[in-house]
Amino acid sequence: MGLHRSYILRAIGICSLLHFLVDALCVCCLYLLAEASSVQSACVVGAFMTYNVLAFLTQPLTGWHVDCARHKHWTLLVSTLLLLMAVLLALFTAHLASWRSSEVCFFAVASLLGLGNSLFHVWGGKQTALVTGNDIRALGTFVSTGAFGLAVGILFHSWPLLFVFLLAICALALAYVSSDRPASGDAVAPSAVRLPFSLFLTFLFMGGLVTFVLFRSYLGQSFSVGSGNGGAIVLLVGAVSMLGKMAGGWMSKWWGLVPALVVMLMGTSLCLLFRTAHPVLPLVGLFMINCTMPVTLYLANEVLRGREGLAFGLLAAALMPGYLLAFV
Repeated sequence: MGLHRSYILRAIGICSLLHFLVDALCVCCLYLLAEASSVQSACVVGAFMTYNVLAFLTQPLTGWHVDCARHKHWTLLVSTLLLLMAVLLALFTAHLASWRSSEVCFFAVASLLGLGNSLFHVWGGKQTALVTGNDIRALGTFVSTGAFGLAVGILFHSWPLLFVFLLAICALALAYVSSDRPASGDAVAPSAVRLPFSLFLTFLFMGGLVTFVLFRSYLGQSFSVGSGNGGAIVLLVGAVSMLGKMAGGWMSKWWGLVPALVVMLMGTSLCLLFRTAHPVLPLVGLFMINCTMPVTLYLANEVLRGREGLAFGLLAAALMPGYLLAFV
């Protein structure tokens, strides 16, 4: 039992640290290219949009692939290879003198980063769910670290740090694959999947969860924008988002799913209503709305039992429309 527990904690720790590193590397690489390459601002915006579309909106497809894959960790290795190729191409692109060549390479880097990011997230989400038996505390821990990784990557982007991120990702990925138990977290064959609900109820439940995630993304971005744009604020927003996601899993485990969710939603509503009364209220609201993230992921995994990769991908894809709506 002790060995099993240590294995689970190790798996959660490595997956969560990889989540931090992958998100930090992707945004760090994009910001470095935006500053170093001789491309126009329209190209920079297009490359960032390409990255976000591929990183988020492809996750239902990559999640489906992870669910059907016979060799569970090939996804992690391919993701690491794509990130490695993106960093090497970014280094080459930063020294190009030709504007047109830089533009093409910038989009190629953004595409490689987006696909690598997408593959990693669905692999990590499914792996965490399978290894821990869909433990909501573990889900919250895994999803939490990416937000802080984004903040660190944005604020401290540099070429040395980029290569530190890359080396750490390669080392952790290889360590995880080489030491993982052969029987743990194996992909479920499509024929073995039995959904706990009828097809109609499955669509209904997942539709409700996706809609809620879209709304949460909109609120989270609204709270973030209201907090400010300085460097310290970016770090604070990332830290608050991370702590909220992490705390949501523990709150749900301690208090029960429904009572915890009621507290989260009531706290979010109060902060939304009185957000202008005090500068700290948008941060409290950001914390409370992020607490719901492990709840929705836990429920999606229960609804799509055996399709945890698809469940993670559908919820991740819903983040993008909500994020864009916050700026409309």
